[in-house]
Amino acid sequence: MKRSEQSILKIHASSTDKIGSKLLYQHIVELARQKGIIGATVYRGIMGYGSSSKISSSRFWELTEKLPIMIELIDKTDKLEEFYTEIEEDLLNMSKGCLVAIEPATILLQKKGR
Repeated sequence: MKRSEQSILKIHASSTDKIGSKLLYQHIVELARQKGIIGATVYRGIMGYGSSSKISSSRFWELTEKLPIMIELIDKTDKLEEFYTEIEEDLLNMSKGCLVAIEPATILLQKKGR
């Protein structure tokens, strides 16, 4: 299988996970911006679970901040792999669990705004 030139790096975690004093997703997105990653988006899930957690959900009658999130970064595969090696130790040192995956992507359009 031919390796794709572009990829999407996905980090699945919890909205309350932290690296030091910063929320994990804030830390990752800010670092990705500093490193020149093309794009980053954080999605908050309404329901999910990890291998060592119970099911978390968002219902209008529940006031909970602990929800599943996915941080998605897109760029050239080599750049994302290099970025992952920079954050891997932080992720391994977190007390909570996470899941990281990378998958090939084809960028059809990258248009900068005015």
